[in-house]
Parts: sequence; structure tokens; C-alpha cells
Amino acid sequence: VLVIVSRNIDLSVGSMLAVLGMAMAMLQAEILPDYLDFGSPWIWIISLAAGILMGAVLGAFQGAVIAYVGVPSFIVTLGGLLVWRGLAWMMASGRTIAPMDSTFQLLGGGARGNIGATWSWVVGLLACVGIVFLLINSRRQRIRFGFHLRPRWADYTIGAVSIAIVLGAIAYLNSYYLPVRLAEQRGGGQISFGLANPVLIAVGVVLIMTFVATRLRFGRYVYAIGGNPEAAELGGIKTRVTIVKTFALMGVLVGIGAAVQVARLNAAVSGLGQLTELYVIAAAVIGGTSLSGGVGTIPGAMLGALVMQSLQSGMALVGVETAAQDIAVGVVLVVAVALDTVYRRKASA
Repeated sequence: VLVIVSRNIDLSVGSMLAVLGMAMAMLQAEILPDYLDFGSPWIWIISLAAGILMGAVLGAFQGAVIAYVGVPSFIVTLGGLLVWRGLAWMMASGRTIAPMDSTFQLLGGGARGNIGATWSWVVGLLACVGIVFLLINSRRQRIRFGFHLRPRWADYTIGAVSIAIVLGAIAYLNSYYLPVRLAEQRGGGQISFGLANPVLIAVGVVLIMTFVATRLRFGRYVYAIGGNPEAAELGGIKTRVTIVKTFALMGVLVGIGAAVQVARLNAAVSGLGQLTELYVIAAAVIGGTSLSGGVGTIPGAMLGALVMQSLQSGMALVGVETAAQDIAVGVVLVVAVALDTVYRRKASA
């Protein structure tokens, strides 16, 4: 979202995910065991940290070429798409690297990568408290600065609906139970699945990135650059440094995504992340991010990803062919951009 908001694009996401995933897998399976005891907790910690750091470096490198050399982001990241994919292949010569550290595998969810019913309810109740706090704080801030206030009934309705969605989702997830064999390993009985670890990671990333985008100067600078780069430059914003930071942050998030993907598969392959860049861009656009820059939200992108995944999963469940699924996703993407263009045209008229 922040990359597109800043009037740039990143086509290298999928290839970068592949090379970072391959790096983390090779560290766990082939490199670190030669120096650390097999099963050491430091293996997955070092691998995860190295993957995220490598993502930041690769992202910052691409951002520096864009900001300081002046090469358009489309060309730089298109080159990255090819380079990082080739590098991922060269690192393992096309081999599948497996298995991963048992603790690292928990990041990918699955039968063991969940927090169960009790902690799921705890997380759900904390989310409800957070919703109430945000609504109260938002109203106080609007009163403080003299902004227009929503009717109280509207706030009450928003809060009630949001809390109902959260608690309903928790109840729905807790209605699923682990297979008998796995439940017996944990003491037997019916054990609720609850929230999966990747869901918690995604929610945490959304909260942190929303804070970065709306509460920190860096986030405000990104929106200012996307709204009017020349005015941002004249206003004293270090636009080049901000662009580099934006792509470095993108690399960090790709590193987190690569960790979840590799942990879920319990392996790394050079074909990891194929077409991911297109789905990422589509999710952001469907979620309301404008390709012309300056407009976009983190929760909107998450909603866009949810819509896309629900669309694909729903069509798969009813037996729609893969080709037809791709057609449907493409149509939805084009319609979303068309609606954004029409809205912007009317707003500027």
C-alpha cells in the first residue's frame, strides 16, 4: 500500500519472497546445523532474523536505485522480478530444501500452529476492548479539534457490529476440532483449533502498519509524496530517503510473508511466490489504494486480500475451473480500478 501510495510499484514481491524463503530454508537445513547443535532454538531465530534483514537490504537497494539514480520503479522492480527469481534458483540449483525447524513450522499454522480455544477467546476479548477504545478515542479527538461528529447511535452500531463479527469469528473457528490422532498427542478429548498463528501475524502486521501509516511522520510523508511530490520536496520532506525507507519496509514485510509460506510448506522451492506480486497489487487496489498515489489504507488492503481469497476459495469449492477463477479475479481487478477512476474524476470535477 505505501509503495503504491508513494506513486511507485513493486513487481518483485513474488521473486523476493522466493529468494528470502530459500535463504531461510538453507540456513535452517544446511548451513547453521554445521555450527549449532541440531534442534537448537537459535537456528530458527537466526534464520528468521537473517531473512527479514535480507529483505530490508534488498528492498532498500531497489529503493535507492529508484530514488537516487532516477530509474522508474516499474523497471527496477521488473528487473528485480527476474534477478531474484534467478538467484533463488541458483541458491539451491532447483532443489527443494526441507525440512524446517519444528518451532519455525509453527509460524505456518497447520495442526500445531494454533493457539486453541482459551487463548482465542482472550484475543477476541482484547480485540473487543480495543474496538471500544478506538471509538471513544476517535470521538474525543474529533471533539478536541472541532471536527464533525457522528451521531452516538452510529458509533454504538459500529461498535456492536464490529464486536459481534469478532466474537462470531472466534466462535466459528473454535467449532473446528483437531483430528483425533493429534488430539491424543495433546492429552485426548475434543481440542478446538482456534486462531491460527498466521492469522495472528497478519493482524499484528495490520495494526503495526496502520500505526506507522497514520501516526508516524514517516507515514504522513509517504502520503504527502504520493499526493504531490513537488510540494512535498518544497515542504522540506526528504523524498528520496522516504522512498528508500518505503521499499526497505516492503522488504521486511516480504521477509515475514516468506517465513510464513516456508513454514507452512515445511520446505522451500525456487518456484515459491509465483504471481504473488500480481495478487498483492490487486489486493491493494481492490482495497481502495489508488494507482495514481496519495490514497490507500492498510485495513483496506487486508479487506481486498480477503475478498480475493474468498472469491477464489468459493469458486474452487463449487468446482469452477482454474482458468475461470483467473478470469473472475482479473475482471474484479479491472472493475475496482475503473470505479476508482470514475470516483476520482467526479471528485475533481
